Amino acid sequence: MPAKKLTFEKAVSRLEEIAEKLESGELPLEESLKIFKEGIELSRWCSQVLNQTESDIKKLVKLEGKKFKLEALDLEAEDEA
Repeated sequence: MPAKKLTFEKAVSRLEEIAEKLESGELPLEESLKIFKEGIELSRWCSQVLNQTESDIKKLVKLEGKKFKLEALDLEAEDEA
């Protein structure tokens, strides 16, 4: 699993570096396999971060009068609107 101090942005940046290196075709097989595995690990970590972030997103919903409440944001319903 990636280091705890890793940010999402740094992980994506590293994934881009890995993709460029693999696409170049200049790495030896062993090195390619090593960074491919690193890329898979980073990709899974980023996916977990995105899933958690999506579940944490909230929106303010106006109730009667001047009151508001936080409600989970339904991204699929927002896309249909």
